[in-house]
Amino acid sequence: MKIAFLGTGLMGSGFVRRLLALGHTVHVWNRSPASAKALEAYGSKAFAASTDAVAGVERVHLSLADDASVDAVLEPLAGVIPTSCWIIDHTTTTPSATGERARCWAERGRVYLHAPVFMGPVNAAEGTGVMLLSGDPEQCARVLPELERMTGRVFQLGPQPERAAAFKLFGNLTFLGMSALAGDIVRLAHATGVDLQDVTKMFQQFNPGEFFPARFAKVAEGPFEPASFTVSMARKDVRLMVEAAEHGCPLVVMPAVAAQYDAAIARGESAMDSSAAFRHLSVRDRLEARTA
Repeated sequence: MKIAFLGTGLMGSGFVRRLLALGHTVHVWNRSPASAKALEAYGSKAFAASTDAVAGVERVHLSLADDASVDAVLEPLAGVIPTSCWIIDHTTTTPSATGERARCWAERGRVYLHAPVFMGPVNAAEGTGVMLLSGDPEQCARVLPELERMTGRVFQLGPQPERAAAFKLFGNLTFLGMSALAGDIVRLAHATGVDLQDVTKMFQQFNPGEFFPARFAKVAEGPFEPASFTVSMARKDVRLMVEAAEHGCPLVVMPAVAAQYDAAIARGESAMDSSAAFRHLSVRDRLEARTA
């Protein structure tokens, strides 16, 4: 298959190498030409103009920075990409803009599918990791075998074109949130004089990630009574963490957690399960809490 890959940063370059390894002919283009040109060493053909890169190809893949860059690259190609050519976008984008983009290209008689990924550049080059996919089921089924060869697993998320974008943000929120929490653990370790290698060893034996699905379900759905660990007791523990680190190594994330617990206590929820402090409150719930 002849494929154009637009956007040859770290992820895009990895994908290009994988597509070449699978035997495809790959045209590459990047706004900074050097990274595209470097891929010629692996067998691709670099183009100075994106219009030339997509000429005569059967699929266009993209791996760019954001919604603005995707539209900036694709829109000038609206009259150039043939109707038989499918657009597969691996960029992390907003759900609303992704859905609108898919509908816009459908009105133009083109197939646009969003397939963001959970992987790094090495995974992209090796064909390992996770790819997400959503959109018209028939279209997804047709491209699925090729996408599976690009990655380890493809999760199909339903017919709404914006769903893969939403799930990508769920995953990245989790990864980035873990990094933020790790920062507070490092600060608390410094404040309490504990060697970081010892903390690492603890997490090799004790994996909080195993409990995340149950914690998520609890926050999302409850029940919040009876409590296994109350809001008031959790707030006390957060106070201990903040106080232990406040001299020289103040925590960054946990003060925000403390504020959530304080708000729950102000609503009269001290005896509820600690997870209740983080549940989504509707406007009605908030009004009832204020008048209670």
